[in-house]
Amino acid sequence: MAENNNEVAKVAINDIGTEEDFIKAVDSTIKNFDDGDLVEGTVVKVDHDEVLLDIGYKTEGVIPSRELSIKKDVDPDEVVEVGDTIEALVVTKEDKEGRLILSKKRAQYERAWDDIEKIKEADGVVEGTVIEAVKGGLIVDIGLRGFLPASLVEMRRVRDLSPYIGQKIKAKILELDKNRNNVVLSRRQYLEETQSEVRETFLSQLKKGQIREGVVSSIVNFGAFVDLGGVDGLIHVSELSWKHIDHPSEVVKVGDKVTVEVLDVDLDRERISLSLKATQEDPWQRFARTHVPGQIVKGKVTKIVQFGVFISVEDGIEGLVHISELANRHVENPETVVKPGEEVFVKVIDVDLDRRRISLSLKQANDSVDPASEDFDPALYGMPAEYDEQGNYKYPEGFDPATNEWIAGYEKQREEWESQYATAHDLWEQHKEFVAKELENAEASAAEDGQAPKEEKVEEVSNYSSDNTSNGTLADSDQLAALRDQLLGK
Repeated sequence: MAENNNEVAKVAINDIGTEEDFIKAVDSTIKNFDDGDLVEGTVVKVDHDEVLLDIGYKTEGVIPSRELSIKKDVDPDEVVEVGDTIEALVVTKEDKEGRLILSKKRAQYERAWDDIEKIKEADGVVEGTVIEAVKGGLIVDIGLRGFLPASLVEMRRVRDLSPYIGQKIKAKILELDKNRNNVVLSRRQYLEETQSEVRETFLSQLKKGQIREGVVSSIVNFGAFVDLGGVDGLIHVSELSWKHIDHPSEVVKVGDKVTVEVLDVDLDRERISLSLKATQEDPWQRFARTHVPGQIVKGKVTKIVQFGVFISVEDGIEGLVHISELANRHVENPETVVKPGEEVFVKVIDVDLDRRRISLSLKQANDSVDPASEDFDPALYGMPAEYDEQGNYKYPEGFDPATNEWIAGYEKQREEWESQYATAHDLWEQHKEFVAKELENAEASAAEDGQAPKEEKVEEVSNYSSDNTSNGTLADSDQLAALRDQLLGK
């Protein structure tokens, strides 16, 4: 038995060698490295504040979460996964707690600096993702934190840098200082070099009067810049809207797709002037097209002057009610009739498109309707109505006057007609309520103005009926009145 034991022990010693040989054999399986060395290992564990990396050392290396990425406050699970093979830099082989501390971020820095230095020497271009907007510029991930000043982001200075976060961009390297860990980039220089030829060709093809599609790239106090496809043009604030605006942001925002007209191309200064409002219908022309003298419109009092009252009848369009057209009496002070901000109903007297002036009448609008009457003329309240040369009413498309029925297949036309009729009818009902209140307040208004109201006014209004003869309205005859009822399905 002893012989067997001795034989076993001897075999073991002979296989491994002496104790010194055994220690050497164990040491040979452990990697040797010093602080600052780059090592490669496998992720074996991911916690919320650190990652463990097996690099073949006697203990696993620890990568604190702050040493995982150049981004701040990252979630380790978003950077690495168990089983990933990554490179890390040895920060210290043994800290106070005996741990091997590593840094993935610093390993990136070391590799990136070599690459960045080569690109700088070759006057090349770096590409990275914008990860932060900081005071004065952007931070770009190019393997390390590159700083892109706001003045060098575009061909012009950009005030709002937030839209660039998450975007991949290309830039030239302006400054490189490894000792200070400082890299300064310029996207503008890259754009100038790459777009110079493209810009020149684009500008030569751009002509005054052309209509182009573009995207709003930035907004400044004096206007908005539009990217027309690699080349930006400016819409001055005066060309953004037909109405007065205080700031371009009231009309457009960054990223909006717009249709613009080219106003001017300055080849020497490489500047493009654009207009947004030129591609939109002039509201004055639209008003003149959709409103005719005699029509009743609803508006709001915007300004009261000695000679009358200004009424906003549409966004950006004002008309004047002369003091003589405010009431059926002599008015000394317009404020005794209306107040600023009050909603009123007025009749369109005249539209002077060339001079951009609209003459309105409050008293004629009030005289046009009897609050107690049921005689309704939709054409008076904006519903389109067409008549032939003989003055006969032209029936809506899809309506058969012979049967007084809508033809099958014209449901859309019927729906549109009924919608227009309902809108006009609602305006008429509102107008009647307004006139009723005006009649109630007439005596008080006149007394405030130091006068007595004329008694004829009430009688004048109450005598209004469809018996009054006029041409070109839907209430001209019993036949048309019956048609109106039939069109509504009564």
